[in-house]
Amino acid sequence: MIDLNVLANSKGPKLYSRAKRLIPGGTQLLSKRPEMFAPDIWPAYYEKAKGCRVWDLDGREFIDMSIMAVGACILGYADDDVDNAVIEAVRNGVNSSLNCTEEVALAETLLDLHPWFDMVRYARSGGEAMSIAVRIARAKTKRDTVLFSGYHGWTDWYLAANLSDKSGLDGQLMPGLEPNGVPRGLTGTAIPFNLNQIESLREAIRGKESEVAAIIIEPARGEDSSVENLKALKDLASELGAVLIFDEITSGYRMCAGGIHRRYGVYPDIAVFAKSMANGYAMSAILGTEKVMQAAQSTFISGTNWTDRVGPAAALATLRKYQATQTDKHIMDVGEKTKAIWRDAALKTGLSIEVTGLPSLVAFKFNSDKSQELNTRFVIEMLQRGFLGFRQFKPSLAHGKVELAQYAIAVHEVFKLIKDLPNDQIITSPLAHSGFHRLTKE
Repeated sequence: MIDLNVLANSKGPKLYSRAKRLIPGGTQLLSKRPEMFAPDIWPAYYEKAKGCRVWDLDGREFIDMSIMAVGACILGYADDDVDNAVIEAVRNGVNSSLNCTEEVALAETLLDLHPWFDMVRYARSGGEAMSIAVRIARAKTKRDTVLFSGYHGWTDWYLAANLSDKSGLDGQLMPGLEPNGVPRGLTGTAIPFNLNQIESLREAIRGKESEVAAIIIEPARGEDSSVENLKALKDLASELGAVLIFDEITSGYRMCAGGIHRRYGVYPDIAVFAKSMANGYAMSAILGTEKVMQAAQSTFISGTNWTDRVGPAAALATLRKYQATQTDKHIMDVGEKTKAIWRDAALKTGLSIEVTGLPSLVAFKFNSDKSQELNTRFVIEMLQRGFLGFRQFKPSLAHGKVELAQYAIAVHEVFKLIKDLPNDQIITSPLAHSGFHRLTKE
């Protein structure tokens, strides 16, 4: 057991205090803010990461049973095969006045996996790739309005949903997002909808059908999607003359090589990938039909670092290893076993929880009006036992029997401790944030 005071006085939390005075929000990514896990205690920074293990700035080793780089490292941290491919790419020159051959090889590989698509464009992050997809759809249709369900990044087109209603995005994963800095002229151009309420969507756009450029969804995130709903959206997009876009930034590679929509047999006009496709290296891809993708030539979409060698080399190596090891089957198995660990520990300790999620994107929640206090205490107790533990878990190829066995013991201990705590003694440290909170200088 790691003493709580030792964790609180570690190098990581101290460095984070400095970071908040230098970096707006403290980190470059909301999902990695310590406040999302255990304020003042979460290690915040790593010295080294390998497989499914992370070492903090004090050299303490933790097994990562949390977000695994927000789902980016599907093979595990610092995978040798991927890293060696990147090292070779670096040694041969990351960039030049000419183009790298890897971008053609990757395009061919991706299109072989998705034969209903014809063309590919690249970027380096999910958010910018989604912006490219929206730009292409608007260029193709000569329209402005975007209908969407799910989370799709930080850019103007998405946050515009909160211009007319500040709670517009609250049901799309990220509540409380302020549209400050988004042009007011974009009001009404982004309309959120519930994936399971397609008929209400028809009502929302009645009289505006000719203004719809795109329908955008995450085909799956927390649970399997209804094939009927996906087909209905495809039919609606065809009826409206709109571009159907599947955001596969999270769902891609989690259930099969490439897009999860392959499992459903419903094929969009555009699919967008990032995160897992390059095992942590910066890489994203926009795949689409020639009919739609040629619109990229009628607008301006360009970036110097979209042509570097590292991203495509990493993506090719990731996909090769993914297929050779049947990573999809492994991470789904690990995810299902993790669900079983949570359920078993809850049953044996009498703790009430709800377990959710796809097999490769699992989660649980405490059935309590003190759920956020319990979430925070769970994280803290797991840290003391040598785990980056959270209510969400994104499995990787690196998670094996040893890690799961150790994790099961720790979860049972923590659930039992939590069950026996009086309500007024659950937590004495600051609570983890449940949504977006603005951080200011200390």
